Amino acid sequence: MSENLLSLIVLLSPLVFVATAVASWFQPGCRPKNIITLSKVATLMSLLIVVFGSFLVGRRGLIESSLLGMEGIGLSIRLDSLSLIMLGMIALLGFVIVKFSCNYLDGDPKQGAFMGKLAATIASVQLLVLSGNIGLLFISWVLTSISLHRLLVFYPERPGAQIAAKKKFILARLGDAAVLLAIALLYNTFGTGNLEIMFTAIKNEFSSGNGSMALELSALFLALAAILKSAQFPTHGWLIEVMETPTPVSALLHAGLLNAGPFLIIRMAYVMDAATVAPILLLVLGGLTALFASVAYLTQTSIKTALGYSSVGHMGFSLMVCGLGVYPAAMLHLVSHSFYKAHAFLSSGSAIDLVRAAKVMDVTRIVSPLKVALGIFLALLLYVGFAWLWGIDPQNELPLLFIGAVIVMGLSRLFTAAFARKWDARLMIRAGILAITVTLAFFTLEAGTDFLLGIQVPDIRMPGLVNILVSGFILLGFSLVVLVQILAPQFSNKPQYQSLAVHVRNGFYANAWFERLIRATQLLSPGERQTSPLR
Repeated sequence: MSENLLSLIVLLSPLVFVATAVASWFQPGCRPKNIITLSKVATLMSLLIVVFGSFLVGRRGLIESSLLGMEGIGLSIRLDSLSLIMLGMIALLGFVIVKFSCNYLDGDPKQGAFMGKLAATIASVQLLVLSGNIGLLFISWVLTSISLHRLLVFYPERPGAQIAAKKKFILARLGDAAVLLAIALLYNTFGTGNLEIMFTAIKNEFSSGNGSMALELSALFLALAAILKSAQFPTHGWLIEVMETPTPVSALLHAGLLNAGPFLIIRMAYVMDAATVAPILLLVLGGLTALFASVAYLTQTSIKTALGYSSVGHMGFSLMVCGLGVYPAAMLHLVSHSFYKAHAFLSSGSAIDLVRAAKVMDVTRIVSPLKVALGIFLALLLYVGFAWLWGIDPQNELPLLFIGAVIVMGLSRLFTAAFARKWDARLMIRAGILAITVTLAFFTLEAGTDFLLGIQVPDIRMPGLVNILVSGFILLGFSLVVLVQILAPQFSNKPQYQSLAVHVRNGFYANAWFERLIRATQLLSPGERQTSPLR
């Protein structure tokens, strides 16, 4: 069987979802049995196709379909380890979200229309990860934004959702323009839209961080598109305000569509690797966003708003890791965050009920400086020990050690929390086992992801001096925040601290500043202006 036919078989997965979306036009109302059945069949077929595609790639390696287009640009399918990992993630998330939606929207007068729009969104994301040519890549990139917008405005009577959707629409069009400029430069440089031909040419003609001006600009526009797509500071406000959409939309958005930004960077990793400025931009803005969002997350009183800031921070961390050039770790984080965030949103209501039923108040305890130092020492010792056992070379894999240093901060928080309580040997053993499990999981899963991706992403290389300095400042910022969090109980009752917490809870009002910057209110009707959350 030819590679062209095999790759087109995999194309059945998004096509079945497209068929579901089309069928919803004829059954858009309450309890659409045929649409629900077709949606479930589409998710099951998608899972089977992932298994089939994984078998093909495992046996044959890279598989590409023939081009449907002209002059080297158009529509083609690419099957490799990266596209299959993403397709598998989307298939599993789609299966869970569709099944949840069938019950969640049962009795809704527009359930059929919702299921159809949900299917169209899943199909567009699947096309994006299967793209083998910049033509299809751009088309599917735009389709993901358009299909998401239709879900965000699903309830037109909710002004808050309409405002957030309009902000997102503006940013999405800017991101589309950035992608268009990037692929135009790439096509002009290589004379083709085939991704494999471009990647091979870059590997043969350009050394790491030594690309042409066209590659530099292409990488810069790709980084800008990813930043706009993934709600990075200061354009993150729409994501925090979009909670009035149905819960399945939030799960699909935070667990899937936001990942389009990091995925674009990972897919075009060879372009990014040949550039100098774009990785620094991702490192700086991604790191600052992760730091900002993680602090704002800790101060939120609404569970969904907190999850929104969590997604902003995770996307920032993913882009920061991409800026470091550790693409396997970025891919690992992308997949793990998707499943975690989908579960978090779909179970948010149950979590609130459990907390209310428990009626357990956490007792705040003051940690002595000696215990803080001991917790940091134990975390550092554990990480250094695992790094030594894994044979990580600091000269060649320094970015990987930088990412691990962030894990050390989390482990130090775990140890100090255990030290803060009355001495309990069982508690300390549990903390130690959990810390070892986390560290072991990081090294094992990162190595496994690196093996699976293979030559689809460039190898880790020693960063330049600027990258090292920027990484050091970001790491220092994370360290200070973790230290403040550990010592917070000692001054949480002071007026200055409480005043600062108010500003942090409001995200330092970056959303209000951004709304004025883009003059979003001029795009709203008078009624919408009065109900804007910033008015």
